[in-house]
Amino acid sequence: MKSKVIYVTLFWLLPLTAAAQTADSILDRAIAARGGLDKIRAVQAERISGRISFGADAEGPFFVELKRPRKMHMEFTMQGSTMVRVYDGKSAGWANNPFAGKNNPEPMAEEELKNISEESDFDGPLVNYKAKGNQIELAGKDKVEGREVYRLKLTTKNGDVRFYLFDSETFLLLKWEGKRKFKDEDRPVESYFRDYHDVGGLQFAFEIDSGTSAEEISQKILIDKIELDPEISDSRFVKPSAPPVASPPASAAPNSSAPAPQETRPAEPPAASPAEPPPPSSPPASGPLPDSRHVRAYHLLQPDDELHTMI
Repeated sequence: MKSKVIYVTLFWLLPLTAAAQTADSILDRAIAARGGLDKIRAVQAERISGRISFGADAEGPFFVELKRPRKMHMEFTMQGSTMVRVYDGKSAGWANNPFAGKNNPEPMAEEELKNISEESDFDGPLVNYKAKGNQIELAGKDKVEGREVYRLKLTTKNGDVRFYLFDSETFLLLKWEGKRKFKDEDRPVESYFRDYHDVGGLQFAFEIDSGTSAEEISQKILIDKIELDPEISDSRFVKPSAPPVASPPASAAPNSSAPAPQETRPAEPPAASPAEPPPPSSPPASGPLPDSRHVRAYHLLQPDDELHTMI
């Protein structure tokens, strides 16, 4: 009798165990861990600011402004030059690349427009993925920095494949795997998400490291502030004027008159704090960075792949 009871109990537990390991159920728990679908969809605008580093001699402040449905404005300043990327949320985008000698923003090519349209998806490719033509599947379990994770495989409607690795206990994103264009060649890229903080009831990673592998980290993003629903004028998403060729590092973002939920990086000892670095007294010689640096800089901020991959 006891064995029969145990058998029946295990029989009824089997469907629950299987269901707990489907791609959709893992995605549901990951969205809940971020703060829930209602809170995610309630955010209408977002401003993220911080610093990006490619090494000791190549770093500077950045900010990204996003507004529903797909509007995006990004700026990154390094060595006195500012890179700008803007998308109007419909069909037009502009970008410059001062690190390659192109200071004036120019219309984006068709391939880049396709990419930035996906990047500027406010909710990311996983939320409402079926309606976006994407597919997901569970690709087993793995480990990231000693923690067990679920590997979720995403195939976009364009056929691009990415992997999202969610902590098996917290269901927060710990790692992203995909590819980036580098000199017309697809190369593997990994991003690691750390230092989560609550901002307006949503969880955001304030530290994102990216590279070809865990041993080859070439880009570090340290987020100083995330603002939810700041006042952002639609004029921010039209063709930008050419930024000054040489100017001191700009503030991370324009002032907002309306209060908004925000989180700033906790204070650290002065020696370790990246939040208020002194302006360089003598910037490196002007001119384009070495080729690999300016190519990485041009492709550094892709909210879908890094800043908005958390969803």
